[in-house]
Amino acid sequence: MRTSLAPVEDRRASTGTGYTHPPSIPSSSSRRGSPRPDSVLALPPLPPSPQPTPSSTPPPLSISLPQSPASLPSPLPLKHPVSAPGSKTSLVPSEGEDLDGFYVRNTYAQLEMSGVKGDGYEEGVERTRARRGPSRASQFLADAALGDGTEKSQELNPREIETLASADRYGFFTVPSHDRLVLLPSAAFQKRLSVIRSGPLSAKPSARSLDAVPPVPPPSKEASRIEKWTRMMLPLKRDQGSNIESWRVKPSKQGKLRLRTYKGIPDRWRPAAWDMFLTQHSPADMARVGKEYRDALDKPSTYDIQIDLDVPRTISGHIFYRTRYGAGQRSLFHILHSFSLRCEECGYVQGMGPIAATLLCYLEPEKAYASLVRLHDSYAMHTIFSPGFPGLLEAIYVQERITEHMMPDVYAAFRKHTISTTSYATKWYITLFSNSVPFQTQLRLWDAFLLEGTDLFVAVAVAIVWVYRGAYLVPLPNYHITSSAANFETILSLLSSFFVPEDEDSLLLWIEKTLGDQKLRANMSRWRADWKELVNAGKEATALL
Repeated sequence: MRTSLAPVEDRRASTGTGYTHPPSIPSSSSRRGSPRPDSVLALPPLPPSPQPTPSSTPPPLSISLPQSPASLPSPLPLKHPVSAPGSKTSLVPSEGEDLDGFYVRNTYAQLEMSGVKGDGYEEGVERTRARRGPSRASQFLADAALGDGTEKSQELNPREIETLASADRYGFFTVPSHDRLVLLPSAAFQKRLSVIRSGPLSAKPSARSLDAVPPVPPPSKEASRIEKWTRMMLPLKRDQGSNIESWRVKPSKQGKLRLRTYKGIPDRWRPAAWDMFLTQHSPADMARVGKEYRDALDKPSTYDIQIDLDVPRTISGHIFYRTRYGAGQRSLFHILHSFSLRCEECGYVQGMGPIAATLLCYLEPEKAYASLVRLHDSYAMHTIFSPGFPGLLEAIYVQERITEHMMPDVYAAFRKHTISTTSYATKWYITLFSNSVPFQTQLRLWDAFLLEGTDLFVAVAVAIVWVYRGAYLVPLPNYHITSSAANFETILSLLSSFFVPEDEDSLLLWIEKTLGDQKLRANMSRWRADWKELVNAGKEATALL
């Protein structure tokens, strides 16, 4: 197994299932180096910008590129394999392409060929939005940060080893900070979803806050679950080299699939299971989708500048996305760029970034792109991202109907304090909860989502409101939405928090039982139909809180 952090394939040691293991630390490896070729200086120069001051912000991107293709920088020589096989380089602007956007696309294309040093453990050098002084020192630093083709064969240095040793099982070397962390107490999930009244009005509007996201505990039953999934899964399709491309469930084990998914898919089997669920919902032609992804890399997108701005801040603290223009950031940019060209109606919205980044943690770029396409086509993500967010409003309407029927006092409190569901739940649905719960919780929710469909996240939204409904007692202070002391600010602040489940198993079990209620699922389908009728009649504006 190769362990250099520079290219994506070096940090992805595949088992028979394609699981992406966290990088390991070798005892030794061969080291061979060669001088960096001078031709790497053919990269586009860093755009000039004034010397920054503590109170100043970087100026907007302003780059003057030559109009003639003949005067553009020549492509870099390919000294080592690119991190995304089949990727293309965009060295000539398309007719009518914005030159600032071309500069962004061209930078990613050339860095895909040269690579960058310190990928995974250094911050990297900003090129498309560089803060650069009047001297040439920053340009020299940028040149020195380019890869020279030797990273794959070099031994890990102490800084790499230190960074790798600090990463958790999911690749986070630092835990992202959040404005407010609150606990989701497991006691709330001891009672199934049912019609219930509020607790005492005198309850104090408080919640148990946390100082930091707790460390990721090792799965207690990971080994036994790996064995069960290994016995449950069978190869479905192989490539020309007899490598397994896709999987299916043994017919005799179909009855166990749902329960085992809610208990948590083992990390080793997650890529195979996700692909299986996605294929069942959308059996897309992977060869066609892969060609679509590669062809789009040579086409301009009006969203390239915004995508470039969002890429480095998508998943902070993760080793794969740490280095500016590293393998992770380049792959993320390419996926979002290609996807922005696929649907003229959706284009690109910021919520796509965390979704694509999570997929990239388990899948190669082409498969991650194909998965994003399937989510768009078959999991109603098209309606979530379309102008006006019609799918988002539909999900919120269903959430409000469940709240109104099962927690009437909570619904009345929302109405009393004029709290719209869109004010706190929009980010839940847009990012599929990727910025609202710990990463390991997000993965388990996604396991169930890919199996169940869009009803899953409505159930998660209801679960959060259910926890703070104010109808049960726990030893620790609990927030009561229906408390007489609650108001607009306290309720909205709570529901806009980052939620840390006290017990993930209790949360997932509650959601499983909720979605297993056939009467509720029928009502959810009926409410979705009701919403479409309201939209057709032009009455949707008054149907939501």
